[in-house]
Amino acid sequence: MPKEIFLDSIQKKIERTIEFNELSSQIAKQIRIPRRVVKFQVPVIKDNGKKEIFLGYRSQHNNTLGPYKGGIRFHPRVSEKEVVALSILMSLKTSLVGLPFGGAKGGVTVNPFNLSRRELEEVSRQYVREVFPFIGPDTDIPAPDVNTNPQIMAWMVDEYSKLAGKFTPESFTGKPIELRGLKGRKEATGYGAFVVLEKLKEIYNFSPKKTTLAIQGFGNVGEHFAKYAFEKGYKIVALSEKNGGIYLKQGLDPEKVSECREINNKIAGCYCRGSVCDFQEGKEISNKELLELDVDVLVPAAVESVITKENAPNIKAKYILSIANGPLTEKGEAILMKNNKIIVPDILVNAGGVIASYLEWVQGKERQLKNKKEVLREVSKKIGQAFDRVWEFKKEKGISSGEAAFSLALTRIANNIK
Repeated sequence: MPKEIFLDSIQKKIERTIEFNELSSQIAKQIRIPRRVVKFQVPVIKDNGKKEIFLGYRSQHNNTLGPYKGGIRFHPRVSEKEVVALSILMSLKTSLVGLPFGGAKGGVTVNPFNLSRRELEEVSRQYVREVFPFIGPDTDIPAPDVNTNPQIMAWMVDEYSKLAGKFTPESFTGKPIELRGLKGRKEATGYGAFVVLEKLKEIYNFSPKKTTLAIQGFGNVGEHFAKYAFEKGYKIVALSEKNGGIYLKQGLDPEKVSECREINNKIAGCYCRGSVCDFQEGKEISNKELLELDVDVLVPAAVESVITKENAPNIKAKYILSIANGPLTEKGEAILMKNNKIIVPDILVNAGGVIASYLEWVQGKERQLKNKKEVLREVSKKIGQAFDRVWEFKKEKGISSGEAAFSLALTRIANNIK
């Protein structure tokens, strides 16, 4: 889906929430649009000696609650409208789970898989040189996102530290452990989503062993969510990645599927349960087919805008856990709500990552290392508390959980603006 439609969908939700909460025009103006969007060139000398110029962005939406916070993505479809939309979602996410952060997002329009390691490092360092005046541990703290990782954060921390004249590990999160990165950071987003699933189980009283899940997106987040859900007894019948997915009625073992993928470089044919991977027992499915499977819980954990007005009428799952950012279009969500589906919004479901980023930031400032158990316990606590607030407000006002989450998040920002 075009990025301008993604942005338009989010802004319409913001407008409805502003009207619902009767916010003043001055406060509304500060919430509607980012405070700053920086657009710049990222020049790189390629290995062949030729210069290539990529476009870089940093959208800083709102810092009323604290420093801007948000990832950096390297992708050929990164655009200004995309980073603006995602920076708005970050402001809402940090607000909803009670963090002292605002929202930001950045990126470079580049296919990192077409770059050598040296070229990738130069893109990373050049990005920092361009945004250096606008970021910092008390101003804006970037993190990894799509196609960026701890190694890229290590290059960025090193470049920032050179420009700042001192080692500044708290300037970025998502770093390697050796650079005061956080134990448990890799698992945090998927684990937080699992905590939400468990909260749903408490409210709607369903049995894990009788509850089927389909997960679209078997990357780092989807894989860890699947691991925790499987260990708790949930039945995962479908998993997918960019080029398609797999379905096994008897249920898949996500850890074995992951091991099989390591060998084959794809999950196709990895119909693993127990210690056995039977390459004949299951069937391959498309991402479109996965969304429309007859399961209890649908987990879109890949990209935005996958549930639309075209396929929403065919969604059979009762519960939708939005791990991806903005996986439902406005019209698609309206159809699901009309069909009495229970939708848990992305700004709640995937907040585990930014909670862990907060803990890493504090760790960097205080120079005290946290262990994985502490990190996951804090993720569970903050997401659980936010979930309870959303559900209580949802019942009190007779609105959807998405509307409740947006309303609570915007109200906290508005109160701090006042």
